[in-house]
Amino acid sequence: MEDRINASTIIDSGGNGKVLVFLHGFLESKELWLEYTKPLQQDYRVILLDLPGHGNNTYQPEKYSMDNNAAFVREALQSLNINQCILIGHSMGGYTAMAFAEKYPELLSGVVMFHSSALPDTDEKKENRDKTIDFIQKHGAEKFMETFVAPLFYEGNRQSKQATIQQLTQTGKKVAPEAIIGTVKAMRDRPDRTKILSEVNFPFLFIAGKQDAAVTLEQTLQQCHLPKTSYTLFLDQTGHMGMFERPHETLTAIKGFVAAV
Repeated sequence: MEDRINASTIIDSGGNGKVLVFLHGFLESKELWLEYTKPLQQDYRVILLDLPGHGNNTYQPEKYSMDNNAAFVREALQSLNINQCILIGHSMGGYTAMAFAEKYPELLSGVVMFHSSALPDTDEKKENRDKTIDFIQKHGAEKFMETFVAPLFYEGNRQSKQATIQQLTQTGKKVAPEAIIGTVKAMRDRPDRTKILSEVNFPFLFIAGKQDAAVTLEQTLQQCHLPKTSYTLFLDQTGHMGMFERPHETLTAIKGFVAAV
């Protein structure tokens, strides 16, 4: 645990309000949320974490998995004496949140699936993951990052978000190739967790970009009705990065959800 949990992998705003734990996506880091979560820190205790292999979290598990990520999140919460929280997971952060919901539902009062899914990878997506691994083994992580980030944004937003795209590209370039490959395999091999959506008693918020190519609108529609209590925000002219593409709308939805929980 010592290797996994240290001050550099956690940002804790402190405070006594409801606890909101933000989980970044693939090749991102806790820094993704720094500016975005500032308006929430007045009313809530905001926790930002670096998942294994990302950001300042240099812990290298023998085998990367969403379960392993979830165990790390639990250890981080234990180290902060937190026994109840709302998880907000972007993309892979949402896959981690679903693994967490399966293993530790008693610790959750709500989950936000921020451009994310409880569904497993399709066969086509698994093939693409294998191609990613192959590409990184042949050409390296830096080359991969040069074309990875821009397509996550809706085409009409890419020009205005150039600085953000560059920043995210640099973040991804710092991730060790073995961590990238291990994480890609972990996403590829994660199980179908849609059953968990209908089994747990806490509410869900789904945030979906209508032009998201990574987690499609169809995928969100397949699952957003499954929880006992569910809210969904559909955003037009938005890809996979709503925290940058539509910050006001997504933040308003999160605030409303947290207040209702």
